[in-house]
Amino acid sequence: MMDMTRRSMLAGATALLAAGAARAASGSTITRFDPELDRLIDPASPIEVIATGYRWAEGPVWVKRGGYLLFSDVPANIVHRWTRGKGAAPFLQPSGLAGPVPAGIREAGANGLAIDHAGALILADSGTRAIARVDLATRRKTILADRFEGKRFNSCNDVAIARNGAIYFTDPPYGLAEGDASPLKELPFNGVYRLSPTGLVTVIDRRLRRPNGIALSPRGDRLYVACSDEEAPEIRVYGLAADGAARGPGRRLVDFSAEHARRLPGLPDGMKVARTGHLFASGPGGLYVIAPDGRKLGLIAVGKAIANCAFGEDGRTLFMTASDSVLRLRLNMAA
Repeated sequence: MMDMTRRSMLAGATALLAAGAARAASGSTITRFDPELDRLIDPASPIEVIATGYRWAEGPVWVKRGGYLLFSDVPANIVHRWTRGKGAAPFLQPSGLAGPVPAGIREAGANGLAIDHAGALILADSGTRAIARVDLATRRKTILADRFEGKRFNSCNDVAIARNGAIYFTDPPYGLAEGDASPLKELPFNGVYRLSPTGLVTVIDRRLRRPNGIALSPRGDRLYVACSDEEAPEIRVYGLAADGAARGPGRRLVDFSAEHARRLPGLPDGMKVARTGHLFASGPGGLYVIAPDGRKLGLIAVGKAIANCAFGEDGRTLFMTASDSVLRLRLNMAA
């Protein structure tokens, strides 16, 4: 998530690329910090803009059954679908809260997206303050969870799906107009949760100020949580037991304090994990490629904050949502 000032600056952006068109992302760079990056990305690879004109693009996910990309425009309350050769068009509208939007809701749309094992779309529905499932054929929406211990979630932000179908998600207050001070806020914390296949909601961590992006390791034994806390910008890692519960309070894996101090655009936000275990994670300055041990291998920069990313097409394409645009980069390996 980014602050309201940056988003307001983007509110007037309406120009869209022609259907199926793409253009080079001007001013974009790929910086190698470690030679290990070359296994994953060629620093000379071009970065392309494939869609633009959004208020705040987020939550990209590749849909294999159909061969298209879905992504959120959270403030606009729309999920768009992008297909090669056709470009992007609205797919779900509204994507989140239906009907009149109360004054206390800052972001009515869906945010993070994922595809479950049955091929349905899982939404972190910020506006409805819930985790929801959408049948992609009928576009029928079902609420899976909207409360913990009888109290409504704040504004669900991002989701990750385990092998057994459990859904891990974050619940910061970004979707509420007054954040932590909102009169709509019912929970006294901003949590990281697990929704079991049977519908039971349990807390992984209730101590984080700004839990945001979330992802699982390839083996499902590690949970990663990005903290977009200006006082502690970091990615935390939690060991997971066989039943999916966290083993302990977690620890800091990646520290972005130095980059944040340099006033680089963005904060830790969305991320994905490649089959190699490498993290592709947003942070101050762009999207970082991070080794499983936490080393920063490289930085993809496009001159503005990158909110999230997804692997798609043949597995060798990295899609990135950056402020008002969606970008594409070819990889050296299948993620």
